[in-house]
Amino acid sequence: MSKYKALVIDDNDKVIEIIKDYFENENFTIISVSTGEKGIKKIEDENLDLVILDINLPGIDGWEVCKKIRKNSRLPIIILSSKKSDSAKIKGIKLGADDYVTKPFNPEEILVRAKSILDRVNKKNKKIEDNHIIKFPHLTINNKEKKVKINGKIIDLTPKEFDLLWTLSSNPKKVFSRDKLVKKVWGYDYFGDIRTVDTHIKSLRKKLGEKVGKYIQTVWGVGYKFEI
Repeated sequence: MSKYKALVIDDNDKVIEIIKDYFENENFTIISVSTGEKGIKKIEDENLDLVILDINLPGIDGWEVCKKIRKNSRLPIIILSSKKSDSAKIKGIKLGADDYVTKPFNPEEILVRAKSILDRVNKKNKKIEDNHIIKFPHLTINNKEKKVKINGKIIDLTPKEFDLLWTLSSNPKKVFSRDKLVKKVWGYDYFGDIRTVDTHIKSLRKKLGEKVGKYIQTVWGVGYKFEI
């Protein structure tokens, strides 16, 4: 079973082939698309760990794709581009890319860079899991004890409401589609109505109250995210 899933957005078949050969030998699953529009759709539909993004794409270019990703997600991005100027590299980093690699590239180098970024992300996520407790203004969530407190007072949540809150709050600013939330909270074998997510979110917001409930934000046409 693959450890990571990466999306390559590039209209050069040779580049995709090289990345696929190197990365799949290192326990990655690689999916690829040739346009920015298709890339954005894949990011919405797939549970990804990394995006490798070209700049010179037909239609929506890589800069715009990077902006759209960063608007809703902290999904790691490596820009892989023929643009070698310092201004292009600075622009990529300012737009939120985690790294910038120029073409022609050494596939082993980009693999090492990708692993380094993912290791850093995993350590950050592990720190949250190890602590078991997340604190925000007015809100404390204890995943070990399955307790939620608003201003020190315990709030009674159902198991699914708690799991939804923990999933969203432990990944702040990350946008989850309804389908992703169903898979994470209800499991892959759930075949009920996906709109059950909306029902549970509505109930969860009500229990959290006006000040804290607004931390759970609706991303229209996609799903939900947790942001203060």
